[in-house]
Amino acid sequence: MRPVKKRRGASAKVYDKAYFDRWYRDPRRRIATPGDFDRKARLVVGIAESLLQRPVRTALDIGCGEGAWRGALRRARGGIRYVGVDSSAYVVSRYGNARGIRYGTFGTLASADLDGPFDIIICGDMLQYVEPRELARGLDAVAGLLGGVAFLEAYTTADSVTGDRRGWFHRTPAWYRRAFKRAGLVAVGMHCWVGDALRDGAAALERMP
Repeated sequence: MRPVKKRRGASAKVYDKAYFDRWYRDPRRRIATPGDFDRKARLVVGIAESLLQRPVRTALDIGCGEGAWRGALRRARGGIRYVGVDSSAYVVSRYGNARGIRYGTFGTLASADLDGPFDIIICGDMLQYVEPRELARGLDAVAGLLGGVAFLEAYTTADSVTGDRRGWFHRTPAWYRRAFKRAGLVAVGMHCWVGDALRDGAAALERMP
């Protein structure tokens, strides 16, 4: 799929090299370090393997940026098949072939011809930038592609956060819980959610109320 032009009047926000330099490489401004990604990857892989009762084999990373999760997941579980999806023309041109990243948006996942189901689906710190209708479409697609655990990392009006606030949708925790529930997802803690494949296999106290 080729990158599409932004509609007239849409935000001019661009996810180019300068954006990733600022938020991921500049020690004064970066929102995460490689160590942060490693810790999150170990967490998600551990939860997924506990529920799947086998090693994880596949991962889909939506809004993957330059693919920081790719290395972290492979360090946590060597040999994992990684697929990244991102809307940045810079990312796809620079890293697409080398890191397994293709062009796409959260709202176009259903038409992205992804070879699911996936043991792990990552939506890392990006859902708060997705407009509501696109978010609903994307969550339905996530539920359909999910064979294990989805890491849906979203921050809300109840959180004290720093970083990129441009294009941020200010939503409550309850708003996200309703959206995830409508997509058929069940919380199992620490930003992790399961769908049809694991809902009945999770113990009662593993599922969040």
